[in-house]
Amino acid sequence: MTYILGLNAFHADSAACLVKDGVLVAAAEEERFRRAKHWGGFPSEAIRYCLKEAGIGLDQVAHVAINRDSRASFWRKVGYIVTRRPSLDLIMSRVRNRRQWDDVAQQLATQLPEARFAGTVHAVEHHLCHLASTFYVSPFERAVAVSVDGFGDFASAAWGMGEGNRLSIDGRVHFPNSLGIFYEGITQFIGFPNYGDEYKVMGLAPYGEPKYLEQMRRLVKLRDDGAFELDLRYYTHAREGSKYEVRDGTPSGGRIWSQAMVELLGPARGKDDPLEQRHKDIARSAQAIYEEAFFNLLGALHRRYACDAVVLSGGCAYNSVANGKVYERSPFKQCYIQSAGGDAGGAIGAAFQVWHGLPQANGAKRHFVMDHAYWGPSAKPEEIDAAVAARRSEFDTANCTIETIADEAELCRRTASAIGQGKVIGWFQGRMEWGPRALGNRSILGDPRRADMKDILNLKIKRRESFRPFAPSILREAVKDWFETDDDVPFMMQVFRIRPDQRPRIPAVTHVDGSGRLQTVDAHTNPRYHRLISTVRDQTSVPIVLNTSFNENEPVVCRPEEAIDCFLRTKMDVLVLGDTFIERKA
Repeated sequence: MTYILGLNAFHADSAACLVKDGVLVAAAEEERFRRAKHWGGFPSEAIRYCLKEAGIGLDQVAHVAINRDSRASFWRKVGYIVTRRPSLDLIMSRVRNRRQWDDVAQQLATQLPEARFAGTVHAVEHHLCHLASTFYVSPFERAVAVSVDGFGDFASAAWGMGEGNRLSIDGRVHFPNSLGIFYEGITQFIGFPNYGDEYKVMGLAPYGEPKYLEQMRRLVKLRDDGAFELDLRYYTHAREGSKYEVRDGTPSGGRIWSQAMVELLGPARGKDDPLEQRHKDIARSAQAIYEEAFFNLLGALHRRYACDAVVLSGGCAYNSVANGKVYERSPFKQCYIQSAGGDAGGAIGAAFQVWHGLPQANGAKRHFVMDHAYWGPSAKPEEIDAAVAARRSEFDTANCTIETIADEAELCRRTASAIGQGKVIGWFQGRMEWGPRALGNRSILGDPRRADMKDILNLKIKRRESFRPFAPSILREAVKDWFETDDDVPFMMQVFRIRPDQRPRIPAVTHVDGSGRLQTVDAHTNPRYHRLISTVRDQTSVPIVLNTSFNENEPVVCRPEEAIDCFLRTKMDVLVLGDTFIERKA
């Protein structure tokens, strides 16, 4: 029996996972335990959780795999320093970063002193981890593997071929060229400065027109082999570094666009300035150019490998709008993206890459497919009862009723009825999701039929930008009747167009361009959530619920205590914790 601990550490979305004989046992991001978004230090709490879930100690772990290898692209780094002469600050920041990554065994000894690790530490190249994170858990025996992100180990993109238990890297795009940097620069330029704000640009884009395509094409040059280059006059990272840093666990990055971008696109927007049509047009144009580059790469890879299946990873794999067009704008006919496509997912990539290189796995057929995202902590009924009892007086003050409904059919009936009445539901069930999306176990639910549901959610809980859409969870068997593309989307990683005749029936989850970032729900992977949506369908004739993450400007809730906190400090109407049904009376 071989246990491998996979880590993403000292970078945003630090995370840990545990793999046992080639099967994923547990996985979680550190932010859920530390309660700080995108927490980026050493994932000690996530490691403790993974070990607890498996019922083992650190001394039983044979291998620790980390998704960074500072030795990768060594001579390219040397050549870059000699020819480009970057600033001393950039060089020193890279050296400090390397020292952290090279100190994993010491970090384990210091931060988990309760047990001793006596195994082997493996440093695995960043993009090989991305590719492994999606291919080795995919349902495909053979697939083209693609990774696109900001930077990792001096590269921003990589591709290769996965076959059986082998995975090759056949090409890379190296520093300083990066589609992730292109998109991040535009995100900052139109006034979204925080780490991970790129999704706001994606949500804003449909409100604009592609009026800046010519200017955007000056930023990114495409090559016939699928690769791309940035015009570095418009960016500062090649000379000054990305200014990215993790301070007290919180990642942040300074401005990476240069004054030349102002001359190209006009004045930049401050984060508190009003959003003008010009900013929406820039967002639309940037999304369009990202898609040009993405599909130029996919087209070249399909010609090279003549394989119809593709697996995607890297931070840019969160561009669900582009992902949703893979079948439309590339020759690929099958696509898989696991639930943590970004750097957190590198933890499982590192672990599976090490597993498939061990003698005990050599020649063995892959036997694990990640068809759901429920790899995080759960709460036992007695833990839920204790959490509720501890806040009983506050529930009384909030005029709440508390019931235990052991009959699942009745629990779903009551919850579906509340959804149909326009109420906002906190839905806490089973094991927490792995990855950034709430997928029916740590979700806030609402009625997709109500045109005012977005306003209700923003008023009661979310308070987020009005242009950002909410997502639909839909019964898998109903997708063909509601969306123009019929495919599995279990991790909410693709945006499909909603059928025109159905859009007026679900305005709360229909974006301004008629699209929806759907989650398909199967009975065999989440039976209770499937039953709830089935009950909603029986009551309303719509097999869909609005699904957004269970949080309020914080990481998604992990424990019952955090769900209760969120319920009590907001105006949520109903909280369903396992079998416990809590309702705020008017």
